[in-house]
Amino acid sequence: MKVPATSNVRLSRGLERRKLRRKKKVEHLPPVLDVNSTTTNTSAAVNIRYYEASCNRQRSLKKLTHRQSRKMFFSSAIDEKPQQDTSRSIQRRTHAHTNGAAGEKSPVFIYPCLDYEVTTEEDDTYWHSFAESIQNGVAEQDGNCLSVDDQTDGDASEVTLPYLAATADRNQRTVVVMAPGQVLKFTGKCQLTCLYGRVEVFGFTIEEGQPSYPLFSPASHCALSIKSLQHPTGGKTKKERRLEAKSIVKNYLSLGLRQNLLKTVTSETTLILLEPLDSPVVRFICSLPQYKNLFKPIMKEDCSVYLRKPECPLSTVGVTILPDDSGLVMSETYTAAVSELIKACLEEEVGCPVILVCGGRNVGKSTFNRFLINSLLNHIPCLEYLECDLGQTEFTPPGCLSLHSVSEPLLGPPFTHQHSPQQMVYFGEASCEKDLDRYLESVKYLLSFYKRETPLIVNTMGWVKEFGLMLLIDLIRLLSVTHVVQLSNGDVQQMPNLTAAYIGTAPGWHTKGHVHRATDLANLEILEDANVPRGHKLLCVQSQFSAIITRYASNVLRDLALLGYFSQLQSVDPCPVIPLHCFTPYQVPMASVALRVLHCHVAPNHIMYTANASFVGLCSVAEGVSSSGKVRSPVLLSHTPVCDCLGFGILRGVDVEKGLYYIVTPLAPSKLRHVNCLLVGSVVLPHSVFKSQAGTKDINPYVTSDYLFTVFGAGKVKVNKSIKRREHLQSSFGNNSR
Repeated sequence: MKVPATSNVRLSRGLERRKLRRKKKVEHLPPVLDVNSTTTNTSAAVNIRYYEASCNRQRSLKKLTHRQSRKMFFSSAIDEKPQQDTSRSIQRRTHAHTNGAAGEKSPVFIYPCLDYEVTTEEDDTYWHSFAESIQNGVAEQDGNCLSVDDQTDGDASEVTLPYLAATADRNQRTVVVMAPGQVLKFTGKCQLTCLYGRVEVFGFTIEEGQPSYPLFSPASHCALSIKSLQHPTGGKTKKERRLEAKSIVKNYLSLGLRQNLLKTVTSETTLILLEPLDSPVVRFICSLPQYKNLFKPIMKEDCSVYLRKPECPLSTVGVTILPDDSGLVMSETYTAAVSELIKACLEEEVGCPVILVCGGRNVGKSTFNRFLINSLLNHIPCLEYLECDLGQTEFTPPGCLSLHSVSEPLLGPPFTHQHSPQQMVYFGEASCEKDLDRYLESVKYLLSFYKRETPLIVNTMGWVKEFGLMLLIDLIRLLSVTHVVQLSNGDVQQMPNLTAAYIGTAPGWHTKGHVHRATDLANLEILEDANVPRGHKLLCVQSQFSAIITRYASNVLRDLALLGYFSQLQSVDPCPVIPLHCFTPYQVPMASVALRVLHCHVAPNHIMYTANASFVGLCSVAEGVSSSGKVRSPVLLSHTPVCDCLGFGILRGVDVEKGLYYIVTPLAPSKLRHVNCLLVGSVVLPHSVFKSQAGTKDINPYVTSDYLFTVFGAGKVKVNKSIKRREHLQSSFGNNSR
């Protein structure tokens, strides 16, 4: 049967109308993207972000029926008007690699905006925030703050970011939302305030309501980490806790900045506030060219390390996120030792514990001490710390033995928490190899000020062979140690296990070993107290280190400690750095103070040359100073005293005609009045003080290059530590030894 032509026309027109309606319906749908795709292309991350944003906000949008479709493009400036483009073709842009260099041209797909208009001001803020996130190269995926520029190609391992979300406001403050158990490891400096919940930083727990704490994580030391902990419910429901956390976010962030952040807040969320940190120590040290990048990460060439891009909100605070394998690595023996020591300090069954930490060089003794101190301060108000390591001191410049009362957490390396000790002796050298007897006398002097009312942590040297091991045995006996923490790294054993049986039989420098130590300990004068326990418990700890750690030389760390001490001269308020030579020195009459060189013998007529432009200990001798009768002549000590050291200074000038010393020091005038002795040791000022400070260009006093190191005696004196003294050889050679 033949169909009329008019019927065919009507049928074709109906099909065209149905196709047109289908086409219009598809045009108003969001772009369909494969959300589960594992592609590493940057454009895919942008598209997925756009698709999820469109779907999430579709209910609060209204379809436009009488307006022309608009298109939105994300340019470098958010406030610019969207470019007009009538075509629906997909636009392409070049993409730069994460390291900042121009790479291959990778297409970035920019889809036209949907034919919707925003009905509320909140929705307008949402889309503006979304546009800003794309412009900054940040896309949120599964609640994590993820940089679309950080997608890697090839077989690179997937990067796990340590925080859920972060948003920076105009005051450069950053609110970070963390889930329980998440860890943020970083390099940099910031001020941390716990807004809701609680976090752990290097063993110390910070809860809401506590004051803010400064965090220092330079590249020279182990990176700090912020770990979110489970917090108590307080009898509140999940909804009440979630609303409470959201209300805190609203108090710190404006409407446009908190929209995306509020979506990640749950009842178990921890909120922290990170702010830029300005401190005198950082300002002074980073003003020197050698240390201007001290708080920036230093990466090895063979390490593939993930770093946050400058657009990350945390970069405005001064923090650079590090990968998960950086920072402190704690072995099972590490955590077990800390837990047992905390338990011993809380129980105090036989008096306050005395914990001695020992080990070879570069095994992490100082790091363990800081972590242990922070962990103990979670349970006790204060503890005491005895510094017996001359080279790497914790609270003072190098070359000191000191006793401290610690009540604040240590959230940075030693140069960031230099403060006055309870008692201090200036030994004058970074090693005690030249005078072992004076070293032990200094430790005994400090031990006399310990009242045994709080736990004591003892830090020791990394010299654990020959005479160093003998000194360590003397310290364990002298201090009546209850716990010995022996750290080691790798399979190489640098020293024997310091068990109670070994200490009982091994010879020391001043003490002798006994077969039955328990019966002979009562004869020691230092152990007459019946409450002192017999023997000690040994805790062997295996240290582990991050693969990307960068070790600084020991002399650089000592220079940082010296600079950290003299940074106390700088103003607490933010202001330009004042060079050390610009401070007005104190005028000290030569007749009122005595002078002594500790590390070597100097002829009296040359001692002024030695003392000028030197680092000096400001000490107080109990017997006083007797003048020679000449007002303008210096007073020289004939012996090396073991006395109180009140502080340190720079002897920046000597006026022999007027009989004056010119000293720059941060020591308060009230303490400076008690100084009657100046001790000069082998600890020297950093070269940067003379050559790199502002105002010293082309004018470097006390510095010369016209010097011949080939002259005999011009170099450093080297000591053979393995050679035993005559008195230690008598047991082997009998009466025939001379």
